[in-house]
Amino acid sequence: MNLEEALAENARLRSRVEELTCENEELAKALREAVGRVEKLERESARQAGPFRRREELKVKPEAKKKLGRQPGHRGAFRQQPPDFDETILVTLDNCPKCNAPVERGQMLTQYIEELPPIKPVVTRLVTWSGECPNCGEVHSTHPLQTSRAQGAAGVQLGPRAQAFGILLNKHYGVPLRGACKILQQGFGLSLTSGGLSQLIQRAGKKLEGHYDQLIEQIRHSDAVYADETSWYVGGPGHWLWVFTTPHSTVYRIASSRGHPVAAKVLGSDFAGVLVSDCASIYNKFPGPQHKCIAHHLQALKRQRQLPNMSDPSYLDAWDRLWQDVLELTRLRGTLAADEFAARRLQLTATVDELLAREVTQLGDRKFRTRMANARPHLLGCLHHPVDPTNNRAERAIRPAVVARKISCGNKTDRGAKAAEILMSLVTTAHQQARDFLTDLAASLSLQALPAG
Repeated sequence: MNLEEALAENARLRSRVEELTCENEELAKALREAVGRVEKLERESARQAGPFRRREELKVKPEAKKKLGRQPGHRGAFRQQPPDFDETILVTLDNCPKCNAPVERGQMLTQYIEELPPIKPVVTRLVTWSGECPNCGEVHSTHPLQTSRAQGAAGVQLGPRAQAFGILLNKHYGVPLRGACKILQQGFGLSLTSGGLSQLIQRAGKKLEGHYDQLIEQIRHSDAVYADETSWYVGGPGHWLWVFTTPHSTVYRIASSRGHPVAAKVLGSDFAGVLVSDCASIYNKFPGPQHKCIAHHLQALKRQRQLPNMSDPSYLDAWDRLWQDVLELTRLRGTLAADEFAARRLQLTATVDELLAREVTQLGDRKFRTRMANARPHLLGCLHHPVDPTNNRAERAIRPAVVARKISCGNKTDRGAKAAEILMSLVTTAHQQARDFLTDLAASLSLQALPAG
């Protein structure tokens, strides 16, 4: 290759390098734009999860992580020996399983193994009769296994206990409809579609509506009710799940409003008990005694500390000490004499008034004082009435529904929402009262449990 050819080749290669450099820059720009779009979609996805997750869950500081495992001193848990057994299997060891030599100094080792046998559904061919009564007209014979009188294509049905188990999986354990159907199929050999289970749940809710109304009446006559609410889906966002709970019963209500009328309709206009809630203004219109959750006050206090220009923590520290004293006095309610308890309560009341009367200038101090002033009539309700100092009871009652909402987003129809509030209320109440909801629900679903007609 002579000099002219080498120079020409060099020029060609330089031109190609420039082309590749431009192409590389274009590809890098496209990559940056693509990464930007992905990051934007991820941020939008996180914002869409907002109604279902608190900010604290999205951004947990390392020091805020709770230590894993049970608290020190907690009793160990282990499987208890069954009170009886079905069979004994003796596996001898006369010879070594490796070299077949005789085994000496044998020692007996005993285990109890609990196993699930292969389950095959019990199929019953049920024959009933219909006829004419000269007094009542058309009448039918019935059996406890019946849940309806459907014939033809709808004549193959699940029994009441199988139906109750499917409902329990979905409404108590939070298993999605398809997952519940798979459990019924794989574990018990029962065939059911998710649409069929959905319709079954709605029919069960309709049958148990009277029990739900009785539960509401129990709540209305309770000495104290703990209330809370959270966002819910019914075919889309914009609904709310309410909970009203006592130590012995719980009522859920799904509504399109977060306003005071929803709570007023559930509790009734003549509710005479103590209402325990957070500081949401929707509860302020209740005329009776109330108590505002101290745990929510402490959370708000922590948020105010993190505001800018909070160099002097003394005012918030005073409120913190006050709430710790209130919690301590609440714990001592049953051990102190009545006059001593009243004297300490009066002292704490005076401290509240003194803190509210202070002149404060820092933003966090002013915001917290305003919050306390708005809730002033109900700040020390736990010292005037025998109620819990926090709303934790309602928080625990609503937590399983929140977990289920993260999986299924709630309900698709108003009928499904109505059935959900009824069945969740009844199963939660049965759990509180240590009753076997599966047996109770199966009995309620039986055709013989319905009024004659």
